[in-house]
Amino acid sequence: MEIEFIKNALTKNSISGGGYYSKKCEELINQKFNFDSFLTTSCTTALEVVTLLANLEPGDEVIMPSYTFVGSATPFILRGCTPVFVDINSRTQNIDEEKIGDSITNKTKAILIVHYAGISPDIDKIKLLCEKHNLILIEDAAQALGSKYKDNFLGSFGEFSTFSFHDTKNITSGEGGLININNNDFIERAQIIIEKGTDRSKFLRGMVDKYTWKDIGSSFIPSELNSAFLYAQLIKFDEIHIKRKNLWFFYKSLFDDIASSYPIQLPFIPSYCEQNYHMFYIKLPSLKIREKVISYLREMGIHVVSHYVPLHSSPAGKHFCRYDGDMLNTNTTSNTLVRLPMFIGLKRTDQKNIAQLIKKVLMKEM
Repeated sequence: MEIEFIKNALTKNSISGGGYYSKKCEELINQKFNFDSFLTTSCTTALEVVTLLANLEPGDEVIMPSYTFVGSATPFILRGCTPVFVDINSRTQNIDEEKIGDSITNKTKAILIVHYAGISPDIDKIKLLCEKHNLILIEDAAQALGSKYKDNFLGSFGEFSTFSFHDTKNITSGEGGLININNNDFIERAQIIIEKGTDRSKFLRGMVDKYTWKDIGSSFIPSELNSAFLYAQLIKFDEIHIKRKNLWFFYKSLFDDIASSYPIQLPFIPSYCEQNYHMFYIKLPSLKIREKVISYLREMGIHVVSHYVPLHSSPAGKHFCRYDGDMLNTNTTSNTLVRLPMFIGLKRTDQKNIAQLIKKVLMKEM
């Protein structure tokens, strides 16, 4: 279906952004998730749009976790802001709701929450902090399309939320992203910023006879080829979701058995959350054992990987950002977490083999 749609896109008058498939994607997403959203070239550029809509300025501080992808921080640094890193909750790998308050200063303008593995923090607690201190809530929902918090889709809670359609995500266009806007006051300006600072979107809708430069902006729109691929993926959303759900629960059954004998930590799903089955990971007892697991499985031809190197410990993080506290949970998670293969073509025999090989390492090392 993806190839069919790409071929069809090539027959259109133009393959630049904002055409037939871009509109079809946005219509489908907005209808399915009750969003007011626009496609972007990545989740990172979607966050760049957020920084402009929020009028963030040099010297402003934005609170966020350090255990995240660099794209969560760089858009704010580009605006001269200072990311302020807060430690994570060791059970969910999300920002620790109880530690955010200690990092709020008179320079704080926003809190960015990252829904790690499609699981959210306790959003109600964080929203109370935002209301108390008049802060903007931003959801980095790169991994969370289709996940829910208390029966509402993630991306519905912050003033702004962003998603990724990178090759590693459940729904992909190779490279791509989405910005959702939960405040109607920002919709028109978002359209202008995304369209290089012009009112081209009005021109395409026949509302003006020519478009002009209105505001700051950049080229944030993906091509029709990306959108054609994405549309085929979105049509299969439910099918992909069910397959990933089955894979996730089969992994859980295998590792529940291993966890009964060895001190490994499995993903924790809070009662308030309905996940999208983006990732299955385990946390091992130590960095040494984690590295032995990764090395041994790679020797067996199985590609397993760790995840984020904490941003606060990186050269750029030390230069552009600051953090509060000892970041113990962040550092521990970074040293012990391993992600297991998770794609819809994965076979149960492969999953069993992965679990058996990891158990073999644990038996040897413990």
